[in-house]
Amino acid sequence: QVQLVESGGGLVQAGGSLRLSCAASGRTSVGYAMGWFRQAPGKEREQVAAISWSGGTTLYADSVKGRFTISRDNDKNTVYLQMNSLKPEDTAVYYCAARRMSTPNYDYWGQGTQVTVSS
Repeated sequence: QVQLVESGGGLVQAGGSLRLSCAASGRTSVGYAMGWFRQAPGKEREQVAAISWSGGTTLYADSVKGRFTISRDNDKNTVYLQMNSLKPEDTAVYYCAARRMSTPNYDYWGQGTQVTVSS
C-alpha cells in the first residue's frame, strides 16, 4: 500500500505560479510511476502530467505543456508539479496518483488539493 498526500494548493492570480507537492509513504521501495490529475467542477478528470520512476520520462497534456513541470525526489518520496503562467482555466482540484511501472492503471490516489486562479 502507498499513501499519498498533496499540498501546496491555494489561490493565485492569473500569470502567477504555484508548486504542488505529493508526499508518498508506505511501500515506496517498489518503483512507481507518478501522475498529476485535475478535475474542475462539471468536468471530467484529466491527466496533466506523468513521470517515470527514474524521472527520465515525463509526459504533459497539451493544455499545460511549456507551463507545468513535473519532477520527483525519490530520496524524499516526493513528487512535485511546478505550475507557471497559471490561467483561470487551470482552476481545479489537483490529485497525485501512483501506479506500478508494470501496469497502466493508477492504483493509489491522494485526497486532492484545490488550486484557484483568479482573473
